[in-house]
Parts: sequence; structure tokens; C-alpha cells
Amino acid sequence: MKLLIIEDEQALNASMVSYLQQGGYTCDAALNYRDGARLLADQHYTCVLVDLTLPGGSGLDLVRLLKKNSPDTGIIIISAKNALDDKITGLELGADDYLTKPFHLSELNARLRSVIRRRNFNGQKVIQIGSLEVHPDSAEALVQGRKLTLTKKEYDLLLYFVTNKNRVLTKDSIAEHLWGDHIETLDSLDFVYTHIKNLRRKIVEAGGEDPITTVYGMGYKFSF
Repeated sequence: MKLLIIEDEQALNASMVSYLQQGGYTCDAALNYRDGARLLADQHYTCVLVDLTLPGGSGLDLVRLLKKNSPDTGIIIISAKNALDDKITGLELGADDYLTKPFHLSELNARLRSVIRRRNFNGQKVIQIGSLEVHPDSAEALVQGRKLTLTKKEYDLLLYFVTNKNRVLTKDSIAEHLWGDHIETLDSLDFVYTHIKNLRRKIVEAGGEDPITTVYGMGYKFSF
């Protein structure tokens, strides 16, 4: 799951990034309106956490931008106690939830999981695809009741495929999802093939059918 945190309080931004990365998320961060808008134009995110009061612009304008250009992205508003009117406006614009500062990071995580579940999986806590089960809340996958031993990247890849079932995903989009801004440091994208090969092997060895099809010249498709 790839997140963008747009929050101008540097310490809070850093603590959210650290906490959520430990929980298995890939996180980008921005401290002002301009950098947030730039990242939104360049990347696709599962969910965006946005402060409403930012240097250089209003977080509400970023909410409007998201709803126009990326309506499938979840949005959680972060706001000060005295920003009730802005929170209401943000929800009316299409934000999924809001948190009032100060808040516990565990609450942020719970709200985030709820938004992602509603957005991507129709609120389901277990996604069943053939003999494969994916449990987003516990970051686990099972085949015929047997737990798969997946690396973090393999699980992220599986969840990305499940979220985009029956869509052709290019190698570039997969690499960008798994590595985010760090993709520029890679010498090649061969690791994508390696992760897909390992994920296929583990599903088949557990007794499942291979759900990943290679679409030559285009990319990969996950389907049953």
C-alpha cells in the first residue's frame, strides 16, 4: 500500500512516516502544498493523508485535485481542533475520514485500514479469490487454509495484483508501486520478474492455481 503524507509539522510528518513504514506501508512525504501537488501529479497512491493548513496553499485544494484526477484514492484529512468548517467542507468534497490533532498513531492506523478496506475491497476483511485468501488487516495470505510465507515485497505485490484484478499491470507500474521514489536508484527492473516468479511458485506449492498471466509486450495480469 502506497501512501502520501502531506503535513507541514516536520516532527509529526516524520513520526507518521516511521510508524506506517513499520506497519508495512510505502510512504512518500511532503511538507508543503507545492511538493504535495507535485507528488500527486507524478504518482498514484492508495491513500493520501492531508493537513488542511499548508505553506503555499490549502489542503482543500489538494482534496479537490484528488477527487478530479484520482477518484479511487482514499483521503484522510488531518486538521486542528478549530478547523470544523474546513473538515466539513473536506468531507463534502469527498474525503473519507478526518483526524483532529493531536491523535494517537494507532488510531491513525485503524482509520487508514478502514478507509483502504472500504475503497479497495468493499469493506471486506477477507478477500477470497479462488483458493486464495488475503487478509489486509493482518497482512497475511493463505491458500486452502495454509499460510503463505511471503516477504514484504511479495505481499505488497500480491495485494497490488488483487487490488487491480483483471487489469494489465506494466513492469514499470509494479516497480514504482513496490519501490516508490527509490526506483531511481535501481540499475534495472529485473527484480520485478524475480518477485513475480517467487510469488507464483509459493502459491502453486501451497496447492493453488497460478493466478498471474504474462501479457507479452505489456506486463502481467492477475485473474482467476
